[in-house]
Amino acid sequence: MGMIKTQREYEQSRQTLEEWRASGERLRASLQAAGLSDDHVELAMAPHLTMQVQMEGELAWYDRARRGDILPLPNLTSIGLSLIALRLARGLTQRQLAERLGVNEAQVSKDEKNEYHGISVERAQRIIDALEGSVTVAVSPERPAAPELDLVPAR
Repeated sequence: MGMIKTQREYEQSRQTLEEWRASGERLRASLQAAGLSDDHVELAMAPHLTMQVQMEGELAWYDRARRGDILPLPNLTSIGLSLIALRLARGLTQRQLAERLGVNEAQVSKDEKNEYHGISVERAQRIIDALEGSVTVAVSPERPAAPELDLVPAR
């Protein structure tokens, strides 16, 4: 599962999450029925719950992007997610962005699938301009003590 980039992927992910939650409840019940202690049930459930939290985080990221709530970047190499979020905030499809850029939809789809890895600064600015967005970059001599920003925080 990768980051959600389209409304169709969002709907599929919501459905998958509901199915995952239901299967988690069945798993928990079967583990309890098998006589496992509460501690062992939690241990056995951990991978399932980790996946559920990841899905919830990705859905939350998409919801925030649609609202235009785009987090500051910890570094320039992570600008790809912000470009995708900006398109979602504008309510545009990949096809509509492609039309604005004068490229085919497959190119935008491929770029977003790769989260614009290795994009040039000039190209990033063209996308921001096409989406009628803006960007502010702050450069500081201070190194952050630890990564403070999680691009996909768990709820």
